Amino acid sequence: MTPAPRRSAPAKTKSAIPQLPWRNPQPAPIVLVSGPEEVCAERAIAGVRDFLKSEDPSLEVTDVRADDYAAGTLLAVTSPSLFGEPRLVRVAGVEKCSDTFLTEAVSYLSQPQEGATVVLRHTGASVRGKKLLDAIRAGQGSGVEIACPAIKRDSDRFDFAAGEFQAAKKRIAPVALRALVSAFADDLTELAAACHQLINDVPGDVTEQVVERYYGGRVEISAFTVADTAIAGRYGEALLALRHALASGADPVPLVAAVAMKLRTMARVAGTRESSSALAARLGMKDWQVDRARRDLVGWTQATLGMAIHATARADAEVKGASRDSVFALERMITVIATRAPFAG
Repeated sequence: MTPAPRRSAPAKTKSAIPQLPWRNPQPAPIVLVSGPEEVCAERAIAGVRDFLKSEDPSLEVTDVRADDYAAGTLLAVTSPSLFGEPRLVRVAGVEKCSDTFLTEAVSYLSQPQEGATVVLRHTGASVRGKKLLDAIRAGQGSGVEIACPAIKRDSDRFDFAAGEFQAAKKRIAPVALRALVSAFADDLTELAAACHQLINDVPGDVTEQVVERYYGGRVEISAFTVADTAIAGRYGEALLALRHALASGADPVPLVAAVAMKLRTMARVAGTRESSSALAARLGMKDWQVDRARRDLVGWTQATLGMAIHATARADAEVKGASRDSVFALERMITVIATRAPFAG
């Protein structure tokens, strides 16, 4: 029996409207802010407001809910007022929009009101409103789109934080930026707030010591402190850092993960002679990560690095349930790494 032919996935329709970065939004009659990353979406919408406000301080701003919508609202809030002030209408919840809103919004695209900017926020959490999104992307309504995709990978968070400092024309040391990103690995909103606190509160450049002073109590920073001191061979200091981290409530799992991440980077860089930029491009890393790994490799051999990686893999299994004594597992791992010798005890 001949198997039925496989159905190919429908091709993604290419957008016919300009795609703008969320850090540099521009107004248009219709501005579609799409994607799940709320921090970036809020920045984009605020940027559109600020742009319009700078052009005319009399800007009227109205907020509308697409999922709790009264018929006729969109036309009413976009229509010119007696004095003809520009209007900004921010529509939230388009991914949950009512049928009434969907019908009126699609109709509005064919005849946008002069002097009005309508910002439509769609998180992408559902396909609700797809008819409206397709129409905007097809070019109806003279729109633009600002995509705000999820920021999940470490490299994406690093780029986000670096962009915060670049936008503010504030210098931050690469190692300080890495520590900051590590401290807020699970919450982009908190990372953004931390960036702005450092930008606004710290005179001059932001150093690793500054980040440690502000956010040294975060578990992830403690984890990298443990990793850095152990890999540098400072055995006593590494054990003290480990005990301090545990006493502060650090979870053993991210502690091991921090060590493993650094060792993996060292292993990838070890033995290469390429320039930092070329190697970073080939491995999908940053130049500073390559430079830091090369500094960390001083004094290490292939044998001792392999032994450290093995000890870390063992500790990883043990802190995840293979052993009843996770503290001992951590101390043994740190001992092997910091002394670069088999555990004797």
